[in-house]
Amino acid sequence: MRVINSLFLSAALALPLAAPAFADNVITVTGEATVQVTPDMATISLGVTTDGASAAEAMAANSKALQAVIDRLKSAGIEDRDLQTSNLSLNPNWIGYDSGQTPKIAGYVASNMLSVRVRALDTLGSVLDASITDGANALNGITFDLAAPRPAQDEARKAAIADAKARAELLTSAAGVKLGKIESITESAGYGAPTPMFRDEKAAAAVPVASGQIGMSAAVTITYEIVE
Repeated sequence: MRVINSLFLSAALALPLAAPAFADNVITVTGEATVQVTPDMATISLGVTTDGASAAEAMAANSKALQAVIDRLKSAGIEDRDLQTSNLSLNPNWIGYDSGQTPKIAGYVASNMLSVRVRALDTLGSVLDASITDGANALNGITFDLAAPRPAQDEARKAAIADAKARAELLTSAAGVKLGKIESITESAGYGAPTPMFRDEKAAAAVPVASGQIGMSAAVTITYEIVE
């Protein structure tokens, strides 16, 4: 049995390895495009920060102030579905670090942040003014978006495909070959960064807000067959 195994092993080692399969002649290019669009909605991160001698006092003051802000936002046209708590915290206020003394608690700080979606941009300034008037003392930023981003995203996809094709045609022409059929298409897409803002004079409000434009970006990678 050992002799037979040795013969089989010798025969296997004597056989040449199969040659690797070479890929067909192809060219792979990536096309990119960004479509600039005017946003039609915004999301504000705002809230209330309060302090108190005790944790209960700080939280009670915070809840009262935030409820006033929510009531004012609703009276400004913000619906329940567009209000969401994004962060809630209650922490001791430690003092004594800088003086070298033993740190001790000097009251408590409560914070409650809201994510507020504003679907009518012409009311954005007045919404901000109303929330600040009724006690909101923390504002962490505003982001602009589209309620229905699909049409703009599809335009970016079309432009990205056209860009990929133009690149492929340029490269194959320079190489003296022809572009064949498409072998594969892959996509990665997302929002581009907002472009520099401009002042929207039509949005007359106590707090001036510039919505600017946002870029809807798409990237498409296409593999073409090369025809000699």
